[in-house]
This record gives sequence, C-alpha cells and structure tokens, in this order.
Amino acid sequence: MSLDLRTVADDLLIRDPDRPALVESDSHWTYGEYAAAIRSTAARLRAIGVGVGDKVYVIAGPGRLALTAAFGALRLGATPALINPRLTAHEVAALVDLAGKGAAVIVEPQCEDRTDGLDLAVLGMEALEPTSDDATPADGAAADGLILFTSGTTGLPKPVPVPWNTLTERLAPYVDVADPQMRLLCVPLHHVGGLIGSMVCLLGGHSLAIQGRFDAGEWLHLVEKHRVQLTFMVPTMLSRVVDHPDLSTTDLSSLAMITYGASPMSGDLVQRLTAAMPNVALVNTFGQTETLGGITFTMPEDAHDPVHRESVGRLVPGVEIRIVEPGTDTELPAGQVGELLVKSSQNVIDGWLHTGDLVRVDADGYLYPNGRLSDTINRGGEKFGPIEVETVLREHPFVTDCAVAGVPDPEMNERVGAVVVTSEPVDAATLQQWCAERIAKYKTPELIVFADEVPLTDMNKVDRKAVVRLVTGGS
Repeated sequence: MSLDLRTVADDLLIRDPDRPALVESDSHWTYGEYAAAIRSTAARLRAIGVGVGDKVYVIAGPGRLALTAAFGALRLGATPALINPRLTAHEVAALVDLAGKGAAVIVEPQCEDRTDGLDLAVLGMEALEPTSDDATPADGAAADGLILFTSGTTGLPKPVPVPWNTLTERLAPYVDVADPQMRLLCVPLHHVGGLIGSMVCLLGGHSLAIQGRFDAGEWLHLVEKHRVQLTFMVPTMLSRVVDHPDLSTTDLSSLAMITYGASPMSGDLVQRLTAAMPNVALVNTFGQTETLGGITFTMPEDAHDPVHRESVGRLVPGVEIRIVEPGTDTELPAGQVGELLVKSSQNVIDGWLHTGDLVRVDADGYLYPNGRLSDTINRGGEKFGPIEVETVLREHPFVTDCAVAGVPDPEMNERVGAVVVTSEPVDAATLQQWCAERIAKYKTPELIVFADEVPLTDMNKVDRKAVVRLVTGGS
C-alpha cells in the first residue's frame, strides 16, 4: 500500500476500526476513535490558522495527545515538532527560536507554563474533542515532514528537519501488516526511537500500550497485563528489569522480542538477560536522529555469541558506511577505530553523513561502537574514549555501574573522572589499581566519586556533563 501522510486517518487507521490502537492505564482507543481524533485535531489546527508548511510544536509526554497531534499536523501538510516536556519555558523558547517560528503549539495541561513567552496559538486537550470544522486533508505538503531534536548531551539540542519524502520512504514499508501485535512504548516520544517506532507501529495496525514514564516494576506488570509481544528499550531500562524482584514471578510468555539501542550494553548484561528471558529474542540496533533510527541490527543468535553480543550488528540493506580518521576523509582498515560516515535513503541529508560516532568493524562485518567524538578524553595529548575505561571498571566484582568523563584541567587539558556505583565497599585506590593493571596508566581514573546511581539523560544515556559536575563538586 502506498503512503500519504496527509490521509493516514482515512486510508490506514480505519481499516480495522474496532482494533485497539492506543492503550493507556485501564482505557484504550480503537483505531476508529483514533482516526476521528486525528481529524478533529487537524480541523482545530486549521481553524486557528495552521496550513501547509507551518510548524506545529507539541509539548506532551507519551500518550494520545502527542501521537494524535503529530498525525493531525501532517494531515494539514504541516510539520510537527515534538519537544521534551521536561524542559523549562526558557529551554522551549530557545528550541523554537532555533527551529523557526511556528503557527501553533499543542500542550498537555501539566506543561502549559512551558508556552510562556511563545507568540503562538495554543491548543490543549480540546484538540482531541469532536468538531464540525473542516478536517479535509491538505492539497499540498511541507518540505519537512518532521522536526526532531538531538538529545543535547553535549550542548543545546539542535533541530533536525526530516524531509517529507524521506519520512514517507522510511515509514512506507511498514504499512501492510499480516499479523498485528501488541507493542509497548516505554521510551520518550520526542526522541527518534520513540516517535518513529510509534508511527511504524500505528501505520502497521498494531496495538500500542503506553508507559508514560519508565519504571521496571510497572513495565513487568504492563507486559503481563496486556500480553505485550514486542518493545524497544535502552540498556539502563533492561538492567533495572533484570534486577527487579518481580521478574521471576511475572508472566512474560507473550514477549517475543526486545529491540534495544541508544547506548552500549555490556556483554555481561546480555548474558544475564538471555538467562533470565530464554524465550525472548534480543536484537540490538544502532543509529541516530539524523539516520531516522537503526542502520544496523543484530540477529537473536548474536546475543549468545561471546564476541558478537558486544556488537550492534551488521548493516541493514541499502546502507553504506565509511570509517575514517577523525577530522579527515582518510579511510581506515578493518579493526581500527574511526569516525563513522553513513549514506542511505533514510538519512535526513543527501550524501555522506558525518555521525560523530567512533566505531570499528570486524572481519565479519559486525560494528562495535567506541563512543562519541565529543566524549573523547584528551589527557595531555593522549586521546581515548570513556567507554574503554567504563568497560574495565565494570569488570570489578564490586562495581555495578559507572560513568566516565574528561574533567577540565589546566595542566593536562583533561583528567579522567569517574562516578562509580558499587555493591560492596571499595576505595578509589583499589579501583585505580584494578584499572592500571588492565589499561594504560594515562587512562586510569584519577578522580573517583561514589554515588547511588550514575547521572542519566531522559533517554537513559549517560549524562557526561553531570558526571563532570559530580566529580568536581559543581552544581
């Protein structure tokens, strides 16, 4: 089936109108109800002046309002832009300024103060209410189908426009589904994984259970209650699930596959997951906002391979990569770490994309991340990634989690700082000795602080700026 993002409610979502579309708490919307809400939202947006090419900002957590607003804006040929609802009004205004003034903002009640200072028409939950206003699809479409925002872990998030045709091509293969499933959304919608994954789910006619904010115990309950078959998670979430006391008594027999990504997962955690969930396929994927999600996948059997379980898999068809010496176009031989360049039809730009990811590829074509260029620690001219140090720290029997970052230093440029979580008391000197026996001395953490947990972003990635603040005692 061909895909026209302006006619989703008409062409796709009503083909099985009685099937559950969105499941929240103890209530659900059928596809018929969801289609009606998309039309209502489009009509209300048009009534306040939104038209082809306009931007519609959406400030809402995972749920009906955000998912309806996105397709409602697309119906008018407008460009939806989902913003993290945890940001302040000042941060929201900065993102809007970067992305360009829009025509309207749709906001959930608890986030109304985030619109302070925005010169935009505002809609709240009334966007979902029936109306007799004009809900016909637009004749034209914007140049951009979406605006996504990077996570901003190394600075202010930047807007990433997704061309309308690129978004359509990315989503079109998922329109026809022979066997609809129950899926679970437990990652933020304002990130590429949450939004694109949810759009794929709904365009395919699946049912989507929604967990507004991740909690491991609640996740287990939702999988059992709704007979969830597939979900996307990040490693930190999986670590909390496998450690949860309710895991052994929860019925996970419906769960067929967990796809995971967004940050590295240790081989030890993969082993623990395969032991705890032997009938669940684990599939790792790797990508970024600018590639509209995954460009690699592992196969379920890779989770049982002592080497390949550490990888993010092999390239999906149609994706080309180059690995170059950072800052140059000089290609590196297999096995060496360099910057990843990607070219594919799902990139948001034409040509080669400089991802800023450091990776290596083995002789079998498996790709292994080695951190971000922006995370690289420069200690006295010696450059290396924090993941290398974190891997060694986690091998200590008392270390349950850790995060490493370069701490500014006037003499050495940067020194190695670490936030460490332990299961048993251990001192910094012992951990330093442990590292010094396994990695070069200049990579050994010089500044170690102990904490109950490592600082994370809303996507459960390590917040390295917060690591620096903790190590230095800054606010």
